[in-house]
Amino acid sequence: MGRSIAVTVGLSRGEGHPVKIREVHQIVAALSPGDAVGNEALAFQRLLRARGYPSEIYAGAIAPDMAGQGLPVSGYSPGTSSRGAVSIFHFAIGSPVAQRMLAGSEPLILRYHNVTPYRFFLGFSGHLVGLCYHGARDLRAFVPRASLGLAVSEFNRRDLENAGFGRTEVLPLAMNMAALDEPKDPIVTSRFRDGRKNLLFVGRVAPNKKIDDLIRVFCAYQRYVEPESRLFIVGEGRGFEHYTRRLDELVSHLRVDEVVFTGAVTQSELNAYYQLADAYLGLSEHEGYGAPLIEAMRFGIPVIAFDAGAVRETLQGGGVLLTEKRPEVVAELLGMVVSDTATRAAVLNTQEKALARIGSVNIGAKLDQALLRVEAAV
Repeated sequence: MGRSIAVTVGLSRGEGHPVKIREVHQIVAALSPGDAVGNEALAFQRLLRARGYPSEIYAGAIAPDMAGQGLPVSGYSPGTSSRGAVSIFHFAIGSPVAQRMLAGSEPLILRYHNVTPYRFFLGFSGHLVGLCYHGARDLRAFVPRASLGLAVSEFNRRDLENAGFGRTEVLPLAMNMAALDEPKDPIVTSRFRDGRKNLLFVGRVAPNKKIDDLIRVFCAYQRYVEPESRLFIVGEGRGFEHYTRRLDELVSHLRVDEVVFTGAVTQSELNAYYQLADAYLGLSEHEGYGAPLIEAMRFGIPVIAFDAGAVRETLQGGGVLLTEKRPEVVAELLGMVVSDTATRAAVLNTQEKALARIGSVNIGAKLDQALLRVEAAV
């Protein structure tokens, strides 16, 4: 850990002495490549260090690819490293790390990414059912512990409010947009650039993402709208092997061709899939925030998404929101967005305006404001 540097934010308390935050550290349950929570922690770290704060990321588990970017959480002693230390705990699921943070006494910002309701995992993963159940319970336990609940969306902020948090704010997810400009994988590009219309979904292959609904819609699209088409499902299904088997069975039962499950991908491979896509389709029934929706818009891909959770909020008026999922209805809409020039241009125009609104948010300034609130509260 680096030498403590006093950074006076400008508030004072008591007899007029400045209240100083000297260092800000982040804690995550796991640090893994391609994970939105880990990516945001790295983005926050860059912002915090640029402001002069010593800032490390501590994780309950660190993937080999992330070695050197995080430290074991066992090495962090909340509240003892410095009188001016503040912790930012990224909360997205139940974990032993949560219990460690509950036991601390230092000023704490709970960065809330949402806990998926455990009902989505019943019958698919008993382990995830337990983690999500305990996650919802632990969220309430943080009410007296946290100085501030900082949600990635208004949808998530309402979760905090309903759990009993008195001080809450919204700070949109910090994303590394520069990564989308990295070179596209040439092997992926050459393999799939064959004239087919490509539909794309990016995310974990998990029951709440409703990949089964995606496959049913794609079946209708391929059968009745565009026979020369393909569906990319980009993301890993580790931990949901029973669900992935069900999806394979569904593909066989519907006799649909060209459903491509990519598994985990590198950034260059992900960028290639975005480049190949003619439309992005998301039918998830629970989203605390939808980073791939923004990434797809950034690539100039028309986005069609089911209006659930924070999807509407994420899109900021861009793309097409669905209020139903009947496969034949969605397939017909996809046909218009993909193949009708005027419709496609109109959708892309809404997305350009949405990206301008999203880009106008100063994440660093909002993070500064959150730290000011913490100083005022302790």
